[in-house]
Amino acid sequence: MAGAPVGLPVLPASYGELREAALVCTRCRLSGTRTHVVFSDGVPDARLVVVGEAPGANEDATGLPFVGAAGKLLDLLLQTVGLAREESVYICNVLKCRPPGNRNPLPDEIETCSPFLEKQIELIAPEALLAVGSFSGQLLTGRQGVALGQLRGQVHSYKGVPLICTYHPAALLRNPRWTRAFWDDLQTLRSIMDGA
Repeated sequence: MAGAPVGLPVLPASYGELREAALVCTRCRLSGTRTHVVFSDGVPDARLVVVGEAPGANEDATGLPFVGAAGKLLDLLLQTVGLAREESVYICNVLKCRPPGNRNPLPDEIETCSPFLEKQIELIAPEALLAVGSFSGQLLTGRQGVALGQLRGQVHSYKGVPLICTYHPAALLRNPRWTRAFWDDLQTLRSIMDGA
């Protein structure tokens, strides 16, 4: 299959080298259509890692995750529970490159890019994880094909780290009625972090 992943990479052990490896990655078809690799934003000693799905147009243009309207909403909602990306939050995505037309990530793209995410989480060693959107929730729980509604409302574990799955902030912009559920998920997350 054209554009299929080529073997999984052996990733560097240091954060800086991992970032550099991602910035020059050409392991899947998305490297040919991206403007920028969107590796992360926030602090590398974060208490919380937020994992989204894939960069959008604004993120591809800037090289930073969650910078559009959804990112502003995410920042605002995190601040309501005392968390800020510049102080205690690290934000990244399952995919580091934007899928054309903001289409959903394809399984081979997730397979190719997920080792970067796994290594990011390992190096950050957060107290908790927040998966926003179905693709990140399914990947981190290992429950592919399970609806986000079935992943929400419970505490999962990713390699021993508490994991909360919730709606993507972009979904909240389209469906404001889900904001209360997102808020409830943040309250659970905050309780976990307060007990850590």
